[in-house]
Amino acid sequence: MTTTLPDETMLLDDTACLRAAAEFVREHDSAALLPLLLPGLGGPDLRALAGHCRFAHAGLLLFPPDADSLRAQFTDCGLAADTPSHPSVVVRERLARRHRRDPAELDVRILRPQVPGRAGDRRAVEVFALTVPPHSGLERIAAYERTRRHEAHLAFEIDDSDPLALRGLCAILVRHGARPDGGGYNPHEDGTVLYFTTPADPACGYRRLELYVRGDHRAALAAHLDDSAEDHRRGARQPAESLLHLFTGAWTTQALAAFARLCLPDAMDTRTAHRTEDLARLTGTHPRGLATLLRYLAMLGAVTRDHEEEGFRLTELGALLRSDAPGSMRPLALMYGGPFYRSFGDLDHAVRTGQPAFDRLFGENHFDHFARDPELAALFDRSMAASSRMFEPLPDHPVVTAAAQAPAPATVVDVAGGNGELLGRILTAHPRLRGVLLERPHAVEAARRLLDAAGCGARCDYRAGDFADVPPGGDVYVLSRVLHDWDDARCREILRHCARAMPAHADLLIVERLLPADGSPSLATAWDLHMLCNVGGRERRAEHYARLLADAGLQLVGHTPLPLDAHVLHARRAAVPDPATARG
Repeated sequence: MTTTLPDETMLLDDTACLRAAAEFVREHDSAALLPLLLPGLGGPDLRALAGHCRFAHAGLLLFPPDADSLRAQFTDCGLAADTPSHPSVVVRERLARRHRRDPAELDVRILRPQVPGRAGDRRAVEVFALTVPPHSGLERIAAYERTRRHEAHLAFEIDDSDPLALRGLCAILVRHGARPDGGGYNPHEDGTVLYFTTPADPACGYRRLELYVRGDHRAALAAHLDDSAEDHRRGARQPAESLLHLFTGAWTTQALAAFARLCLPDAMDTRTAHRTEDLARLTGTHPRGLATLLRYLAMLGAVTRDHEEEGFRLTELGALLRSDAPGSMRPLALMYGGPFYRSFGDLDHAVRTGQPAFDRLFGENHFDHFARDPELAALFDRSMAASSRMFEPLPDHPVVTAAAQAPAPATVVDVAGGNGELLGRILTAHPRLRGVLLERPHAVEAARRLLDAAGCGARCDYRAGDFADVPPGGDVYVLSRVLHDWDDARCREILRHCARAMPAHADLLIVERLLPADGSPSLATAWDLHMLCNVGGRERRAEHYARLLADAGLQLVGHTPLPLDAHVLHARRAAVPDPATARG
């Protein structure tokens, strides 16, 4: 015999979920919420997201038997009972697909009762209400959805409508484990929505994340949907198909390198489509061969095909391979498609012996090899500078800002500072700081030219030498992408040279990629293989660096993430215990 008790119980459960969602919206803000959604998010990435993304609402799906019951739930939870509603086509279609029902059977409404935040800012609970009348046959759907919570999500509104900022924020989310999961443009609201799924079991209990930005951002949306589709394709592939796709990784490297070597990006732009025949004449290439390459590059997202104009144009990704692009990555394409690509053909030697394949192929280590070829050495230095976007947050590091605000002018010592890209950023951001750059002679001259052009050369001294020549008396020492080039013994030696040069008050900042402790996907894992094959060094975990620092009389204070999967580790001279305390 059927009673009303199960329906009443479910209604109480729904009311409890609604009350919890309203309280959640009231209590949380972006800065506190984002690390719960994306474990490990912090530092500059968190500041970038929290600074641009305003927590707007929490969404959930409820199952009232009728409209009056839903209004009563709102009243019980302190929400406005007269909140207007309108049909939710998107959720209705998703439910129909999931449960193989006719959408006409599912009466789904959307309501957004307002909830004030702690600071008085306006937020909402986004309620999707699927009406489930008693004995309607929809109870099974309600029970399933209550358990799975497919429609539960947290939404953030982006205040900055700059397309580049939007793409950058999406990249940060993906880097910290969020996966693209669809989206759309609503012409009625003139707003773009991008959906993500978050890593499993986030601390806040929500698995879906929504970004909303006003305006028509269909270029960013198209890239996001492509990423979503690629995620689904990867999930749907059979093992043999997945392996076949992985085999073609070398083709991708060489396609991008050939694109750069042939100067094709410089002959194209992101606004105008160019016919293949015209590009072939401009670049001295074979029309059919060029068409084949461009079709492949379109699959990679470096170019896009314009069917109306019967040609190809650059995408934002492909434009990074132009030689005149800010932060051009063309040198990286030439380096990874050139000498480093050749050495990867002998990777099995590195795995078998632990010795770099580069040394076997070229007869010497890559530092000596590049030093003998000024053109190759210059390309290597430019390739290192091509990843300089990882440096963007470093001038704002507390250690650097504290030095800049010190009563007496402070000095930043960049050890093996390459062409001076990082030191130039720091000195440009803080006009009171002075700099010292230690490098090989040819690199010193390149750094001098760069820093003079940046307008801060007068505040910098240059030292040509090796790690044993680390200048004393600095306030902040920097080792950027240096330690991963070397084995542990050499790293200890480098760190001891730094420790001997550092005054007691000095700080050391180390920029490296860190291997994730949980084995999650990371650029550091890929670079670890690259270092084995080409350099003989390695990437390391944070605790590994802590041990190396301790062996050199230094102490790891902490580390924070940087762009491009990098981190900055902060170290200081280890405190020497008082002998009397030690005896006691």
